[in-house]
Amino acid sequence: MNRKSAPSARAPLFLGIEGGGTRTVALLVDAQERLVRRIETGPANLRLLTDDKLVSQLRSLGSRPPEITSVAVGLAGARTEADRERIRRAAGRVWPGIPCHATNDLETALMAAENSAFYVPRSVSNTARVLVLSGTGSCCFGRTWNGRTAKVGGWGHVLGDKGSGFEIGLRALKAVVYYYDCDGVWSKLGQRLLRKLQLNEPDDLIGWIQKAGKDEVAALAVEVFGAQAGGDRIAIDILEGAAHGLANDAVACARRLVKSEEPVQFVLAGGVLLRQPRFARKVAGLLRKLWPKAVVTPLQRESVWGAVELAKQLVGSSRRKKAHFSKSEIRNPKSEINHEPQLPSLESLKLSPTERRNPRSMNLDKLSIADAILLMLGEDKKIPAAILVERKKIERAVNWIVRAFRHGGRLFYVGAGTSGRLGVLDASECPPTFRTPPDLVQGIVAGGRRALWEAVEGAEDDPLAGARVIQFRDAGRKDVVVGIAASGRTPFVWGALGEARKRGAKTVLVCFNPNLEIPRRNRPDLVIAPNVGTELLTGSTRLKSGTATKLILNMFTTLAMVQMGKVVSNLMVDVNPSNVKLRDRAVRIVRDLTGVDDATARQGLENARWIVKDACWRLQRRRR
Repeated sequence: MNRKSAPSARAPLFLGIEGGGTRTVALLVDAQERLVRRIETGPANLRLLTDDKLVSQLRSLGSRPPEITSVAVGLAGARTEADRERIRRAAGRVWPGIPCHATNDLETALMAAENSAFYVPRSVSNTARVLVLSGTGSCCFGRTWNGRTAKVGGWGHVLGDKGSGFEIGLRALKAVVYYYDCDGVWSKLGQRLLRKLQLNEPDDLIGWIQKAGKDEVAALAVEVFGAQAGGDRIAIDILEGAAHGLANDAVACARRLVKSEEPVQFVLAGGVLLRQPRFARKVAGLLRKLWPKAVVTPLQRESVWGAVELAKQLVGSSRRKKAHFSKSEIRNPKSEINHEPQLPSLESLKLSPTERRNPRSMNLDKLSIADAILLMLGEDKKIPAAILVERKKIERAVNWIVRAFRHGGRLFYVGAGTSGRLGVLDASECPPTFRTPPDLVQGIVAGGRRALWEAVEGAEDDPLAGARVIQFRDAGRKDVVVGIAASGRTPFVWGALGEARKRGAKTVLVCFNPNLEIPRRNRPDLVIAPNVGTELLTGSTRLKSGTATKLILNMFTTLAMVQMGKVVSNLMVDVNPSNVKLRDRAVRIVRDLTGVDDATARQGLENARWIVKDACWRLQRRRR
């Protein structure tokens, strides 16, 4: 910790924090940018921190006096609004009542570049700036003068990190064992790596790499640069490829922002580029070759100063007026999603049956199990009558789904928590029951795969994530998107419905809040809102609301499949007999529809590759 000056008790103080794959740095600065305190701790990637660990990390950086005016926190791994909300909540626990700007380490680095004293021609500063970051990981992040942003890379060390310390170290390990296999000779670069790792022979690398962390592999990049300086051919090839990877990503990022004939400032940042001047010169040369009007500069000050500037701007104390997004949303302008849907009013949530107490279950905790069972079943009896009131709307939705299926469209269910899981359940039952392709009916749950078995913190509160999922599923005019939200207010669902409507898809909201007040410009094509009443357990919408959801979704897909000819009488003639039970069922279906005995039905199915319709058609044709 370094103390530089002692400000007056009332002087504003700004705390900037930046956490990455190697370390976390915090600067406490006064209004004249005099450094009051600097603290360093270990790495802080948001994806690898629980909420409690995040609070602990922040607390170790700045919870002690003097009091802070505002704080900005930029962490690696903060990609979505839900991520930023996690940071804000944690900061609120450490610094109650203090304004907090939550973002990622890319925005802090770019802000540090924008507030650098390095001279940049006006023609460049008025177009676009692209941060080219290579440290333990890598990423390119750009912004135009009017605030549009784009990102290339940043996928992590498994999927991406081109030109990063990790990739350089990993490629070195792969190269030395490859040439050892080919030539039977352990290379000089291999010798350097064994010495660095204190390993005795190449076979020892197998056990080491299985346990090595990302930062440990990235640390090997120093040996690759050392070998390059000594003329090692393997190292030279590795670094040549790394430089081209970084330059190509940076240019791809610039192309998403401006035309190729416009000037762009490329800012080199991260330990690999700032500590390896020869490598940085190579990347800079490639950038100038690929982008003729490139201005390439190194980051002039530590990137955590960008977090300080964001903290100052948060309270309007910065004298510099720099364009930035308050939510630092990273987008591709070619398919930009920047509309925040207008959610239904909070007043309608207060009136929602899902949030009120059920007078019949006030003594639930004192009832015998037998009486509680009778009470639960009595409440569930009310569900069919409530759904029946909405039958005309359900019929309309089924007709839309049938039309979508007949014209090459799809059905999407979108929900969070129980609602999302029920949508995934219904979608997953369609391929085995009706032999449909997996993409015909798709279930989308906020938080993705992990949310199927555990709660994902903040996932349902991000409307832009809902919009993006519709974008990346490429929903359009042929499709139907059904949002499921018991209270009718889930931001993730509204983001999905808004984007679906924008793309021309038919939109349906299934909720259990008949008092919902929806702004006209955001209203879906159809709102199905049965009044199933208050939940037995207050707010637990997995009960009556969940049961009602299952019944409605059953009607959507079952009746649509009947209309599509996948049912004869009440038999599943397109069932996929993928196990013993279903094959026995298929035999019974063929027997009932054709009048043949079990043995003939089974033989017919085997001849038709267990496709029930084909087996029936062949057997009936043979009997004529």
